[in-house]
Amino acid sequence: MTRHTALLPLCGLLLAIAMPTHAAQTDTLPATNPFAQVSTLPYALPPFDRIKDADYRPAFDAGMAEQLREVAAIASNPAAPTFDNTLVALEKSGQLLNRVSTVFFSLAAANSNLAMDALRAELSPQLATHQDSINLNTALFARIKAVYDARNGSGLDAESLQLVERYHTQFVRAGALLSEAQKTQLKAMNAELSSLGNSFRQNVLNATKDGAVSVSALAELDGLSEPQIAAAADAARQRGLTGQWLITLQNTTTQPALTQLKNRALRERLYKASVNRAPENFAVVAKIVKLRAERAALLGYPNHAAYVVADETAQSTAAVNRALTQLAPAAFNSAKAQAAEMQKLIDAEAKTNKTKPFKLQPWDWQIYAEQLRKARYDFDDAAVKPYFELNRVLVDGVFYAATQLYGITFKERTDLPVYQKDVRVFEIYDRDGSPMALFLSDNYARDNKQGGAWMNNYVDQSKLFNAKPVIANHLNIPKPPEGQPTLLTADETRTLFHEFGHALHGLFSEARYPYLSGTNVPRDFVEYPSQANEMWASDPTVLAHFAKHYQTGEAIPQALLDKLAAAGKFNQGFSTGEALAATLLDQAWHQITAAQAPAAKDVMAFEAAALKKAGVDFAPVAPRYHTPYFSHVFAGGYSAGYYAYTWTAVLAADTEQWFDTHGGLQRANGDFYRAKILSRGGTVDAATLFREFYGAEPDIAPLAEKRGLLLGSGKAKK
Repeated sequence: MTRHTALLPLCGLLLAIAMPTHAAQTDTLPATNPFAQVSTLPYALPPFDRIKDADYRPAFDAGMAEQLREVAAIASNPAAPTFDNTLVALEKSGQLLNRVSTVFFSLAAANSNLAMDALRAELSPQLATHQDSINLNTALFARIKAVYDARNGSGLDAESLQLVERYHTQFVRAGALLSEAQKTQLKAMNAELSSLGNSFRQNVLNATKDGAVSVSALAELDGLSEPQIAAAADAARQRGLTGQWLITLQNTTTQPALTQLKNRALRERLYKASVNRAPENFAVVAKIVKLRAERAALLGYPNHAAYVVADETAQSTAAVNRALTQLAPAAFNSAKAQAAEMQKLIDAEAKTNKTKPFKLQPWDWQIYAEQLRKARYDFDDAAVKPYFELNRVLVDGVFYAATQLYGITFKERTDLPVYQKDVRVFEIYDRDGSPMALFLSDNYARDNKQGGAWMNNYVDQSKLFNAKPVIANHLNIPKPPEGQPTLLTADETRTLFHEFGHALHGLFSEARYPYLSGTNVPRDFVEYPSQANEMWASDPTVLAHFAKHYQTGEAIPQALLDKLAAAGKFNQGFSTGEALAATLLDQAWHQITAAQAPAAKDVMAFEAAALKKAGVDFAPVAPRYHTPYFSHVFAGGYSAGYYAYTWTAVLAADTEQWFDTHGGLQRANGDFYRAKILSRGGTVDAATLFREFYGAEPDIAPLAEKRGLLLGSGKAKK
C-alpha cells in the first residue's frame, strides 16, 4: 500500500512510499520519460543524469491513474478474496507512482529548486486525495476484511499474517469504518493537512536561508578557526555579499558557532536569528493542530497524540508521559546546577576584566559550557577535530565498524550517475562476497537542501520482487573552501554513525513484502538501530582505526581520548533537556482537543505555557526546536512522535550494555544483532523483536547511567 510520508529532517529517515520498484513499461507515459520503466542501472539506481524537472508531473499523473486502475481491478475481482488476489496484488500495485515519488520527494529534500518546490505544493493535496481514494474504497476494504477475518487457520506463514494484520490496521486507522459523509469530511481534512505541512516546510526552508547572519568586520568572528572563517567568506561570496562573512543557520535552535564566538553581541544576534525564524508559520501551526485534533475525534480518538501512539510500541500517551517525566526532572536539575557553575565563570570573568557582569542567557550557554568543560576535564572540542577528517571517519570508522561486526565490505563506484557532484556512491558486498546494495553518501550542506540529517531508500529490499536496496544518508556538514579538509566535530562524527545505523536497518532487511521491509517499523522503534550504531563512534577499537591527524596521520593521543571519554557525560543536562523540552512541546500540541487549539496570535503563548506546565521552562535551555521551525512534527512524520528519540535511546543504551557484556566489536555479536533486529524489518512486532534480542524488557537505568543522571533525585551524577 502506498504510504506517503513527509520528509523527516534532522535525524530522520526519509520513508519513501513502501512499494515495489519493478514493472513493465506503461502505455500511458512516453518511453522517453525516465520513470516509464525500471532503471537498467545496477540495483535499479535512478538515472539521475536523465531526470529533468519536466519528467515529474506526467509521471505522477500516469502513476496515480495506473494505480487507481489496478486497485479498481482488485476491488471488483469476482473471485473470492484471498491473500494473493487481494493483499499481494496490492503490494504489486502502484509501481510507477512509487518510482517517481521516491525520487521526487528524496530530491525535494536533498537537492530542490523552485520548480520542484512549486510542484510539491501542487502534489501534496493531490497525493493525499489519491491515497484516500484507496484507503476509503469500501469494496477494497471488504476484501481486506474478509482475508483478515479468515486469517486464523488460513495456513499463512508468520510474515504473511503480519502483512494481513498491518493492512487491516492501516485501513481502519485511515477511516475505512466511517460513514460516506464522514469519509468525505476526512478527505477534505487530509488534503488540507497535506498542503499545510508543505507550506510549513517551505516556510522553514526559506526562513533558514534568509536568516543567515552577515558580518562585515572580521574581528567579530574572533573564536572561529581559519577554515570556518574561510567557509563563512565563501558562503557570503556565493550570495554576492562582497567583503562580508555569512554564518548560515542550521535547523536546530542552538547554532554550532555559539560554542566559539567570543563576541557576545554577535552570539545574541545569531541566536535570535535562529529562534525568530518563520513567524508566518504561526497561522499554519494553528490550523494544523486544530485539524489534526478534529480528524482524531472523527476517527474515535480523544486527541491526535492518542491516535498516533495507539499504533506505536508505546501504545498509549500515558506510557509516553511516564517515560518523559522520568527523565525531565533529572535533566533540568542537572542543567540548572551547571548553569550556576557557568554563572560563576561569567562573574569571575567580569571581575577580572573589570566589566559589568551579566546573567547567563541561551546564547551564552555553549561557549561557557565549553570553558567549564575545559576547566573541569582539560578538554577542548576543537582539539579533536584535526583527528576527525570526514573521509577517514566514513571509510575507516563507519564502514570499518560495519565490516568488523557484519562482514560486509565497500567499494566506491565513480561510474554511476549522481544528482549532485559531492554525492559519493559505494557498492556493498555481503559477508559471503555477494553484491547486496548501493549506498549514497551526501554529506554537505546546501541552500537547496533541507536541514538536519536523514536516511532514505531509493529502492526498498523485497524478496517478492528480488529487489536489493539502494540507500542514501544525508547530513548538513558545512563544506570548507576548495582544497581545505572537512574536519568534523564529535557530534558530526556521531551523526555519521547514527545515520548509517538507519542504512544498516534498510540494507540488511530480508522481508518478502515491501510493506514490511527495512525501516517500515513503528516510529518509536525506527530510531533504535540508528542510536545503537552511535556506540561505535566512541569504541576504542574503532576510534583507533579512524581518529588520525589529517596532516600527519598520527593517531589521536590516548590522553586526548581519555579526556574525550571523561567529558562524555558533561552537558548532558542541557542536551537531554533541550530534546525533552521539544518532545514535551510536541505532546502538548497534540494532546489537546480542537476546542483547545489556540489562534495564530497565541501560538507562542501556548508554547510558553506548555513548557511551564511540564516544568521545563528554564530560559538558558531552550527547546531543540521552537514551534515555528519544528519541522519534525509539523512537516514531517513525527507528529506526536518526537518522543521516539527518547524512547529508542533507552533501547540503544540497553543494546550498548549488551554488546559490552558480550565482548563488544565481534562478528558473533554483529551477526546475532543482525539476525534478531536489523534483518527483520516490520515482519514481527517491534517489542517482541527487542525482547528476543535483549532477553528482557527495556530498562531505563543504562541510559540514565550513560548520561550521568540519577533518576528520582533529579541530580546529575558526578
